[in-house]
Amino acid sequence: MIDTLSRNEDIKARSDFLRGTLAAELGVQAEGGLSEDGNQLVKFHGMYVQDDRDLRPERAKRKLDRAYMFMARLRVPAGVLTPRQYLALDRLASERANGTIRLTTRQTIQFHGIIKSNVRAALQAMDAALLDTIAACGDVNRNVMAAANPYLSRAHAEAAEAARRLSAHFLPRTGAWREIFIGDQRVLGGEPEAEPIYGATYLPRKFKMTVAVPPSNDVDVFAHDLSFIAIVQNGSVIGYDVVAGGGMGATHGEPETYPRVGDVIGYCPADQFIAVAEAVLTIQRDFGDRTNRKRARLKYTIDTRGLDWFKNEITRRLAVPLEPARPFAFSGNGDCLGWQTDDEGLHHLGLFVEAGRIADRGAVRLKSALATIAGQAGYIDRGSIIMTPNQNLIIGRANDAERAAIEGILASHGISQAVSPLRAGALACVALPTCGLALAESERYLPSLITRIDELLSVHALSRQTISLRMTGCPNGCARPYVAEIGLIGRNPGRYNLHIGGAADGSRLNSLYRENADEAEILDALAPLFAAYAKHRAIGEAFGDYVHRARIAGNP
Repeated sequence: MIDTLSRNEDIKARSDFLRGTLAAELGVQAEGGLSEDGNQLVKFHGMYVQDDRDLRPERAKRKLDRAYMFMARLRVPAGVLTPRQYLALDRLASERANGTIRLTTRQTIQFHGIIKSNVRAALQAMDAALLDTIAACGDVNRNVMAAANPYLSRAHAEAAEAARRLSAHFLPRTGAWREIFIGDQRVLGGEPEAEPIYGATYLPRKFKMTVAVPPSNDVDVFAHDLSFIAIVQNGSVIGYDVVAGGGMGATHGEPETYPRVGDVIGYCPADQFIAVAEAVLTIQRDFGDRTNRKRARLKYTIDTRGLDWFKNEITRRLAVPLEPARPFAFSGNGDCLGWQTDDEGLHHLGLFVEAGRIADRGAVRLKSALATIAGQAGYIDRGSIIMTPNQNLIIGRANDAERAAIEGILASHGISQAVSPLRAGALACVALPTCGLALAESERYLPSLITRIDELLSVHALSRQTISLRMTGCPNGCARPYVAEIGLIGRNPGRYNLHIGGAADGSRLNSLYRENADEAEILDALAPLFAAYAKHRAIGEAFGDYVHRARIAGNP
């Protein structure tokens, strides 16, 4: 029996390299959304068609169509923007989206609430700022993350450059994005259009890459399809340990889907990482499951065929085989918040952004503050605005006077960085009301839950203890909850699966501890765990490591 290819494979094959009928559909303003095929193809161009789920009941009662809108996600490898680019995005958020900017867990920005008539204008504004949304979503290599802040050291700069090179190398070659959204004319004649790496049907599913610089694992190297861990000697990157086969997505009630941490499969010299990445990606292109999208990620290809087979296939495709992995050590996977100073004497502020949402809300006017900072004379031409992999922001390359001015601007706009370690390290996906997959709240709920959990921690003198807490509204795992010390995965409205025991450095999966728990049940489950941790932990032992050592939850 021959398995039938998934419908998405047919859509891609018929799309004329991701064009489909998108150009025509965008011109139909009477309908706020797109066709079913259009919904799939527009993802390759960095967008999802969504609707406001808070409005669904009332609109259905009035027999109105859903309140459709577009989410657009930027491609910004390594997360680095100039202040002028950031100001252009700030204006775009106000003029074409819902007035907010969302920092993602893939070190980039996404905009919500773009109505159909504003899509082209929004993307043209990005293009004018030398930015785009190409391949930010879809069955391709997505935004490539790198250790935050390339200005901290030569190794950080080299990691950021590696991310940019990976992004450029695996960028789809089709001209569809510029033709559909920017207005470029298709060039006819000459060589037929082709995708030399992907082919006409691209990858079976999304593909994610990262580049880390130890001791920080801020990019969560074990949670992605392919990661490179910089091996640094005399301040420079001499090569990379290679990690493959990570992935967070799963489906409730379907045990054949599951999160997986990647395997360290070897080491490559610094001049070989592109070749290694192409070998790994093309193995997934050739052998990934194109019949069942729920099992179409690289992690399932490796588990189905075996890690030894995978390593042998990489060797077959490389001119220079991988060497044995070299030693490395991670100390954590959070962001460095507060001020740091580089070798040039310039200052960099790691700024906490709760749940990644940049907005003006009441007395806390973060969006206005950041625009004011980015627009300062002098700083606008020298500074840098950098997204982190953990939904925070770095205001980079400020001189002494600008540092003082930045602190004043933040204070006058109601921004305080006096937050608990638990809150500072927490991640949340967007979930309701815009994500069509969300089963429960996340971004809108996590801040209040953290307040309750912080109260529990204070009872046991653990208020200053760093514990990673991540919440998602569904099991797809966008906020990487399965490698958190405490993970909350939406199951039903107001109810979550509680996972505990992930490694503090992101190298180990956590385990299911309570299923379908509401807030009271979550707090009741955590309270005795915090009491036991406070009493029995070893010196310097992280919460997740204690839970794992004590075998309080099943070890995956």
